[in-house]
Amino acid sequence: MSLEHFINQALSAWMSQEGPDSDIVLSSRIRLARNLKNVPFSTVNSNEEAEQIVDVFQKGFAGKSFPSIGELELLKMMELQPNEKRVLVEKHLISPHLAENSTFGACLLSENEEISIMINEEDHIRIQCLFPGLQLSESLKVANNLDDWIEEHVDYAFDETRGYLTSCPTNVGTGLRASVMMHLPALILTHQMSRIIPAINQLGLVVRGIYGEGSEALGNIFQISNQITLGKTEEDIVEDLESVVAQLIAQERSAREALVKTSNIQLEDRVFRSYGVLANSRIIESKEAAKCLSDVRLGIDLGLIKDISRTILNELMTLTQPGFLQVYAGGVLRPNERDVRRASMIRERLKLEKNKTTNTEGDGL
Repeated sequence: MSLEHFINQALSAWMSQEGPDSDIVLSSRIRLARNLKNVPFSTVNSNEEAEQIVDVFQKGFAGKSFPSIGELELLKMMELQPNEKRVLVEKHLISPHLAENSTFGACLLSENEEISIMINEEDHIRIQCLFPGLQLSESLKVANNLDDWIEEHVDYAFDETRGYLTSCPTNVGTGLRASVMMHLPALILTHQMSRIIPAINQLGLVVRGIYGEGSEALGNIFQISNQITLGKTEEDIVEDLESVVAQLIAQERSAREALVKTSNIQLEDRVFRSYGVLANSRIIESKEAAKCLSDVRLGIDLGLIKDISRTILNELMTLTQPGFLQVYAGGVLRPNERDVRRASMIRERLKLEKNKTTNTEGDGL
């Protein structure tokens, strides 16, 4: 493997697969926060201690294989260019916080990009497991197996009463953050999200944007995750989140059905206008692109658009982010230059998909 393997492909292997309820749930993520015993937390440790933590994982785990996920590759933040780090954030392989730690931050990535172990983020390590669709329980199983494997080689900071010790008190206990990424355009169009979000917060869950805390819900994509990690088992946390997500899925599907029944022509007009913008624009900003991609994806899910795969929309959501655009351009682009290149990339990708569909139909004749 190489850095190019992670940088040049817009879609991770898991992103190109269909999962349960993947028309609404884009991905499921389990993240486990862990710290090494008798080593100061990352927020207060010295450069030498941070470097030693990277060394532990470089010697003990880099290049090693874990069942079903392949070999682990170590990437050091200090060795990456700003755009390369930005691409890893855009693919949800590392957090914005880790990308900013350019001195002693690092990550271990699996070949299929399903597993990311962030080193010297807010905690010494954060084990992340990503699955397509609604697969929290499956993701938890893989994350726990990986956690056990790591614990065979290092000693964790653990208290019999408090559980796993973390730099932030909100993670103490299980150290578990379970989250799902959901596409909820119909709940936005029917003005229900403003009512739903406070109700979700009251259940001990939090609703964030596409890149987590402090980010915006671009393209009607929301991240739903737990807030409580202490006093509940990992299974209870996942079960509670799955229950709320199941209700959101039902509400989104009901809202989509209502839109089709009551505003079908307006909905079709919105979907095809957005497709027209994507297929023909010469300049397009990221927010407009995300909005149009969301509309087109809704059109695909409802069967209004039949010749574009759902995966293409996932790909374009990533390809059109600033980091990817600049990596493909081979240098820094000004905002207006990114807008031009974004429009060109979307047009060309949609054209390729159209040609692919036409050729397939021709082969069938």
